[in-house]
Amino acid sequence: MAEPSGLYYPNLMARIYLQALEEVMGKNGINALLNLAKLPQLIDNYPPANLKKEFDFADFGVLGQGIVDMYGPRGGRGLALRAGRASFADGLSKFGATAGAADLAFKVLPTGTKLKVGLKSLAETFTKFSDQHSSLEEGGDHFIYTIHQCPVCWGRKEAKPICYGAIGILQEGLRWVSGGKDFRVEEMECKATGHENCVFHVFKEPL
Repeated sequence: MAEPSGLYYPNLMARIYLQALEEVMGKNGINALLNLAKLPQLIDNYPPANLKKEFDFADFGVLGQGIVDMYGPRGGRGLALRAGRASFADGLSKFGATAGAADLAFKVLPTGTKLKVGLKSLAETFTKFSDQHSSLEEGGDHFIYTIHQCPVCWGRKEAKPICYGAIGILQEGLRWVSGGKDFRVEEMECKATGHENCVFHVFKEPL
């Protein structure tokens, strides 16, 4: 078992992520992952769909490591990206992370404004419902999205940034608020590489 972090996601966020992993890996895949990550208690027993903060960041970190152990760095990266995208599409959007994004007034805003509103809303959602404090600043041609306590890489040490699940969530969130456009998201700093926080640059021009 991983050393508990004392920091938590709400059960519902963890449930959404596990369901997204099952969607991209299949039932046998997720069961093998949970065994490998020493979380067999979650097999056929995902956290309940409530907002109690009970899913430890350390368990989230070992899931990420397990994906890499199973699929290798490259395969794991692709799978984590897909799971991140699926978790936004399947449920995180319902958290109010995109509050107002369907309103007509929002739809006529310039793309840059939509991105800023959407990213700010996403950061506020994670900060409000979980112990993952997130913040947003604006650079020149990009936004700077910072995760101050990142569960994706919790307890992991790597030479390069590894928070692909977070990139997937950001990409799908941006696609949602922009009405289907894709944007480049790059992780510039990662806690797993020794930095203080996980810092992402979200470029304003769509791909």
